[in-house]
Amino acid sequence: MTLLASLKGRLSLPVIGSPLFIISVPDLVVAQCTAGVIGSMPSLNARPASQLEDWLAEIRERLDAHDARHPEAPSAPFAVNLIVHRSNDRLEHDLALCAKHRVPLVITSLGARPEVNDAVHAYGGFVMHDVINQTFAHKAVEKGADGLILVAAGAGGHAGSLSPFALMQETRAWFDGPIALSGAIASGRSILAAQVMGADFAYIGSAFIATEEARAAEAYKRMIVDSKAADIVYSDLFSGVLGNYLRGSISNAGLDPDALPAPDRSKIDFSSDRKRAWKDIWGSGQGIGAVREVEPAAALISRLRDEYRQAVQEMGLARALIRPE
Repeated sequence: MTLLASLKGRLSLPVIGSPLFIISVPDLVVAQCTAGVIGSMPSLNARPASQLEDWLAEIRERLDAHDARHPEAPSAPFAVNLIVHRSNDRLEHDLALCAKHRVPLVITSLGARPEVNDAVHAYGGFVMHDVINQTFAHKAVEKGADGLILVAAGAGGHAGSLSPFALMQETRAWFDGPIALSGAIASGRSILAAQVMGADFAYIGSAFIATEEARAAEAYKRMIVDSKAADIVYSDLFSGVLGNYLRGSISNAGLDPDALPAPDRSKIDFSSDRKRAWKDIWGSGQGIGAVREVEPAAALISRLRDEYRQAVQEMGLARALIRPE
């Protein structure tokens, strides 16, 4: 069975909630899945490492209970993000737990590892790998990924610099598998736009930071609501990898967002015990102008669904305006 076939009847929107470092926890994942979108979390959010097994068991139990109560509207599957960078000393441990609990979808980042893909495929799971360009996309597929997550310009966290139009059309020219598109998607209209461009899913992160279930500081959530695209700064200072961050959080840390120093590239580190020197620098994508309030995840997804349906209707009108052949 393919990934797309396994999702039939499980989604209320073609959306994957992206794994948010520190922020995504079981409450958010369950809220996303029970509202009909794929919820996800980084394995590294569970600290100490032993907590990951508790979290996976909790998510399974809560989703199974929901499905028993609502057989007519089963929950969407959930995903776990694994950092496969060589500095992640928890990879083997976390991958083993994903296999034990048969995590339906594994999202891999910062490297493509065939042994990771093989381990997930062995228990019947699927792997999607996030990429910012064609070089990484080809490597991911060659090493066994089932699908790709295209991280385009404007995405939150570690983001690429290519237009979603360019990244999407070049990828679809050679890859016909599942694709999720990321980059400033925070409305139902933009979800539909991602599909029109050729994506199977919209990959949404920043909008979920401003939800009640997200493990983010209240000041962080409020800054998401109060900020716009112009308040996003693209820099590689904070992790050594280019990403998008909230201007206000950079200023609050005593730095000038318009004159940031060059990064120390020797400090790139994704190990479980890394020191978070920039823990109060907050990541965000450029789509947050559509985020109007802090609300439950289910309310956000309901709003996105209404906007999506309206956009579908309006698209029908647009087609009617095209001169017939």
